[in-house]
Amino acid sequence: MNKPVLERRYGDRADWKRVIQRKFHQELIEDEGFRGYVTSLKVNKVTEPLFFQYEDKKVCIVNNGYTWLQHFPEGQCHCVTTMFNARGEVVQWYIDICLQNGLENKRPYWDDLFLDIIIIPNGEVYYKDHDELEKALLTGAINEDLYHIAITEAEQIKKLIETNEFKLFQLTRVHKEYFDRKDLDLLK
Repeated sequence: MNKPVLERRYGDRADWKRVIQRKFHQELIEDEGFRGYVTSLKVNKVTEPLFFQYEDKKVCIVNNGYTWLQHFPEGQCHCVTTMFNARGEVVQWYIDICLQNGLENKRPYWDDLFLDIIIIPNGEVYYKDHDELEKALLTGAINEDLYHIAITEAEQIKKLIETNEFKLFQLTRVHKEYFDRKDLDLLK
């Protein structure tokens, strides 16, 4: 069996060419209900907006004035990106299932395990990339252990969402306001 090949992704999204003016902050947050890194990417200017199609809904996930707040919970096999529009309204929550979150060269990262869960504010939930996970297993890009980690984590999160117990949904607003206050303090 080959060594598993997972894509390591970084919270600063430094290689994202669509975003041409940005403000980025990150911080280790340890408060009630959360321990881990949180990043805030304020998108000042993009080359063009980015839209996703979810069944009959077309959702803009990045444009001028948007903020992407990402949580990297310590010891968990997921990270959560909350996309806010220019008015500060949640556009969607995007949960990446991963092997681990970590810090490399002072940059928060996640090792992607393919599965994604997307929730839009009206409560609709979309599950993505199960086919990519299956293909990765069949081609040897991941092994059975990693496959089961991904499936188990996605099932646990699905249950928490269904019972309204996924705590990061409530913390996203609190943590966005925290970063917004920090930005205001820097302007003083």
